[in-house]
This record gives sequence, C-alpha cells and structure tokens, in this order.
Amino acid sequence: MRGGSRASGPSHLRDERDEEVTVSRVTRVPPWHSPRLDEVIFKAVGDKRPYPEHGYGPAEWAALPPRQVRLDALVTTKRTLDLDALLDEQSTFYGDLFAHVVKWDGVLYLEDGLHRALRTALHGRAVLHARVLDLDSTSTAAR
Repeated sequence: MRGGSRASGPSHLRDERDEEVTVSRVTRVPPWHSPRLDEVIFKAVGDKRPYPEHGYGPAEWAALPPRQVRLDALVTTKRTLDLDALLDEQSTFYGDLFAHVVKWDGVLYLEDGLHRALRTALHGRAVLHARVLDLDSTSTAAR
C-alpha cells in the first residue's frame, strides 16, 4: 500500500505476569516505500574497519574464490557512497568484479564493494557474489 497507513493484524504477547496481551500495530508507510527492499538490508552500517590490517592486495584477493554472501549478513565499513560511482556502468572496469568481505570474530565486514551491494539490493536480490577473507581461520589475524 503506497503512501498510506498499513495496519498489521493484532499481535499476541505475554506480559510479565504471563497473561496474554493483544497489541495492534499501525505503521506509516512512506510514499517511496518499495516492498522489494523490505527483505534486502545490511546487518549493520559501520563507518570503519574494526578488524586488524590484513595486507591483502589485488593479487591476494584475486586468489580467493568468489562465493555467495547474503546482504543481511554484512556489516558495511563505509557509511557514505558516491552516487556517480553507484550509477556508473563502468564502475568495475579497472577493479575486481567481486566485492571484498572480511570475516573477523564471526562477523562479515564489507570492505570493498558497497556500490555493488547496493546495486544488488536495488535489483531485488538478497545475495552478493564476493571474495571472503576469513581472518578467523588464518594466522594473519594479529590480536
């Protein structure tokens, strides 16, 4: 329902006395809302790389096989993006075709490829092809 209110059915919860409580929810849906994007979100949006420096360059990244990663499992390491880069059809011409993800402490961080991930989300897909560097299983993770 575009631009209007959406009432979801009553929800049955229990309060602290273990009695059933009925709660009705009414949410306001913005006019630009797209139901396709409801299921395609990042796990979190970060603004830095919390993991240690790994020293991987283009050659080391290229040696890692790409695999599928769910967008809702990723934490971004960049809070902002350049719309020109997002909309540029040649944005991967000189770079890797796959996003770069670093797994550290059980969390998947999107190191490079935010624009690819957003294009994936805008196309209604929940999975991104990425190269994953697992610092949890390598000895390069200096703690």
